[in-house]
Amino acid sequence: MKRSLLLGLTAVLLVLLGWRVVLWQPGRNRPTDPALPVLARPPAGGDFTLQSWRGSVRLADFRGQVVLLYFGYTWCPDVCPTNLGAIAQALQRLPPPVRARVQVLFVSVDPERDSVQRLKTYTAFFHPQMLGLTGTPPQLARVAQLYGAAYRKVAEPRSAAG
Repeated sequence: MKRSLLLGLTAVLLVLLGWRVVLWQPGRNRPTDPALPVLARPPAGGDFTLQSWRGSVRLADFRGQVVLLYFGYTWCPDVCPTNLGAIAQALQRLPPPVRARVQVLFVSVDPERDSVQRLKTYTAFFHPQMLGLTGTPPQLARVAQLYGAAYRKVAEPRSAAG
């Protein structure tokens, strides 16, 4: 009895796994937000120049290294700090010779509030190897498009008191 139950559950799990691998297409029938861009093709990537506390930084400056690009902003209440904390933990677990060949670039999409000095302080809190970058809105839009990132500015909600 237990053996037939175990075989039955195994068969059901295999069917579900097969369905997921072969037929499941996430997002196919999910409503999309019309304000967010839809990727019609894979991100092209490419070189760019943005500003850091060190001055102008080009992606090509890190040729030969593994570069992790993270798009966000310093006023982000939860997602950005959580992910940057996880990235910092991953960096710490790398052996020093490997870690020396990794560069994390935090690209702020909020140039109005994220100065290069604020980005320096913010990224240093997570890991000294992270480098914060920003630029003009057109520069940031171009870099985001190159790497398939999407963002949008939303109006800050008004408080009930004011």
